[in-house]
Amino acid sequence: MINPTEYLPKSYHTRLSTYWWLTRWAYLKFILREGSAVFVAWAVIVTLLQIHALARGPAEYAEFQNWLRSPLVLVVNAVSLLFIIFHAVTWFNLAPKAMAIRLGGKRLPNLAIAGPNYIAWAVISAAVAWILLRG
Repeated sequence: MINPTEYLPKSYHTRLSTYWWLTRWAYLKFILREGSAVFVAWAVIVTLLQIHALARGPAEYAEFQNWLRSPLVLVVNAVSLLFIIFHAVTWFNLAPKAMAIRLGGKRLPNLAIAGPNYIAWAVISAAVAWILLRG
């Protein structure tokens, strides 16, 4: 029996390093942004657990707050905060590339698209800080 693949030319496949994404900042930034979704999920889970503990009463909530004070959880939450900020900044910077808005036949500058995101972020953060810090 003749093997038909014997006579076909072999295709060339370049070998790619496992760490290809470390070769350029744009690749590394992409991988970090995608990986930051894990930390965003962590923040959502912690928030849901906090709401659950709050619903179960003061004793359960106090136990949850003690868990939040553990060194491991503090470190994970600090790292999560950094990754969430990185995620937000890179996402806001991608908005002008994803939304090509034109006015009068001319494309709006990147700052005109990304800027309102940053302004909204600052205003909402200030409002939340004001609510939390007023007592």
